[in-house]
Amino acid sequence: MEEEIQIINENTKKEKIKNFFIKNGKYFIFSISSLIIIVLAYFVYIEIQSRNQIKLAEKYNNTINNFQNLKNTEQTKKILVDIIEKKNSTYSPLALYFIIENDLESKKNEINKYFDKVISISSLEKEIKNLNIYKKAVFNSDFVSEIELVEILRPITNSDSIWKSHSLLLLSEYFYFKKNYAESKKLLNEILNFEDSNPEIKLEAKKKLTRDFSE
Repeated sequence: MEEEIQIINENTKKEKIKNFFIKNGKYFIFSISSLIIIVLAYFVYIEIQSRNQIKLAEKYNNTINNFQNLKNTEQTKKILVDIIEKKNSTYSPLALYFIIENDLESKKNEINKYFDKVISISSLEKEIKNLNIYKKAVFNSDFVSEIELVEILRPITNSDSIWKSHSLLLLSEYFYFKKNYAESKKLLNEILNFEDSNPEIKLEAKKKLTRDFSE
């Protein structure tokens, strides 16, 4: 009797499982199909990204080589600006640096637009982004106001970035040049008090404090 009951229970259980799959079959098929599509789409995306990276690398390298051989300034600048517009974490910054180093753009506001494009790249690593903010500040330090320079560097000086001590030193030298000695000294002391300051920058700050502010 017990064996018969057990057999009936097993059959009932199997029937429930069978009915469950029959009832939800379309849902399972849809879920599995969606998963397969997502996985395939991911690999297609990776492949496309890889091919685009290779194409961009070739475009950048060919442009640089052609410039060195032909010195075609306008054509080189046009292509490099296009690379910047692609917002690639590797080649967009390189394109910007080449434009600056070779004086391919004379308008400061255009250079700043390129910097902003690079800094806004979402795939850019945090410290690489901070490096570009610092480079933008260095570029602007000869012609912007104190308020503007401080504002450019604020994302770094308000953080624990590896570029913080570099930024503080840049601001200190800027304020010293502007004869704002109190602010310059304050920034040098901030470098010394910042635990993660670059050792060379910290040594430079000590030298400046001894040389320029010792009584």
